[in-house]
Amino acid sequence: MTRRKLIFILAATTALGALGWSAARARDVPKVATGFVANIICSETFVSGLDPKRNFTETTDAMPGTGLITWAMDTEVDLDRRDVTVTLFGLGRSHAVYREGVGCTLEHGETLADIALPPARPQAALLPEIAGPAVVAPQSPQLAAALDRAFAEPAEPPFRRTRAVVVMKDGRIVAERYADGIGTDTPLLGFSATKSVISALIGVLVRDGKLAIGKPVPIAAWQDPKDPRHAITVDQLLRHTAGLALGSSLQASLASALEPVNRMKYMESDMAAYAESIPLETAPGQAWNYHDGNFIILSHLIRDAAGGRAADVLRFARAELFDPLGMRNVVMQFDAVGTPEGSGAMMASARDWARFSQLYLDDGVVGGRRILPAGWVKYSASPTPNAWVGIGAGFWTNLGDSFGAKYRVEHGWPRDAFFAKGTIGQYVIIVPSQRLVIVRLGRSPNAPPKADGVFDLVSDVVAATATGARLAGGN
Repeated sequence: MTRRKLIFILAATTALGALGWSAARARDVPKVATGFVANIICSETFVSGLDPKRNFTETTDAMPGTGLITWAMDTEVDLDRRDVTVTLFGLGRSHAVYREGVGCTLEHGETLADIALPPARPQAALLPEIAGPAVVAPQSPQLAAALDRAFAEPAEPPFRRTRAVVVMKDGRIVAERYADGIGTDTPLLGFSATKSVISALIGVLVRDGKLAIGKPVPIAAWQDPKDPRHAITVDQLLRHTAGLALGSSLQASLASALEPVNRMKYMESDMAAYAESIPLETAPGQAWNYHDGNFIILSHLIRDAAGGRAADVLRFARAELFDPLGMRNVVMQFDAVGTPEGSGAMMASARDWARFSQLYLDDGVVGGRRILPAGWVKYSASPTPNAWVGIGAGFWTNLGDSFGAKYRVEHGWPRDAFFAKGTIGQYVIIVPSQRLVIVRLGRSPNAPPKADGVFDLVSDVVAATATGARLAGGN
């Protein structure tokens, strides 16, 4: 045994003991860690076109504690086969495979579900164009200064590593900027901002009468009236109050590798089946606990309602959401059995995230066509009781009296703002009172709160675009 390997084992064992990790969960850590890395490197190499080595460094640097193990990871990117294999001292091996049109999927030894892509026949967009083909330069000195600050790096870590910022006012982009290697059409991982898109697709099903937010969800495994999970509703899944004992998805760190929800994401072929097999920790509706399993189950509902196959999900999402909004650079990714990984794996360009947000500024209507049911936008932003971070039904929110909402407002966010949020620095912020959208994508630690620079960005942009501020028209 080499000295370096011994140091690694001792450090990891000490950390495990200090945190009280169980032996059973500790065995999952290598597989969860390598699965996380394999999936991201695969997606952002073969979909986004980013450099895998730089991406590995930026992603793992943003996650506290990962330095204990990342030095021991071996990452193999095969550009010909278009796959990624990650190992950790032989204790975990994960393999992510790229497939055209659907991004990357972790395979666990099984045959991946066949995804026959529906014909690419996009409808004409109903949303008016938000910008011309060229990058829109900031339309005022104040906006230029805001973007300068958003992309500036501190002298010492934690680093911001901002990748894209788009500012849209009254339906037109008034400023945008991108890091090297990224452009207006580059699909980027939204992580948990994906949940807000899943919420919108659930809204479409509610509009069509296929689901009802207050009724028990049609999950086959829960249909026995004696099963306490039988009472779980769509609303409770959207708000993370369903009560399933899957741990938490609030943090992105080495410690989070122990959460059962991450076994679901990085070790299970059928994520929804695993989530639906988990017992309750609390009665449905009794307590708030944010975890990705809720939105994997919602993704399963979408798949079933759309027709049962991944191709049906793509056809449904394009026809009902992406095409009407002109979202042309979107990649939905799936698990091995063909359920969309709706908790955190959708990729879209920063402009497409802005287009998505415009639907919420326009109360769910685009070009005279109602996409979301009446009242859905208000419902999405309505606060969830006891959700201390400030969260609604598929979106985070500044409404209500949660600690998170108060903290953001005290630090310059408008009170009526609500937003899609993804870990390590993804924000899609909607400010109805200002007719304003701010998209910020990057690789920043979740803590301290100001590490990603978003508090400054929001304050700067709100001041620069407030009524009376002079803006030139976006090109």
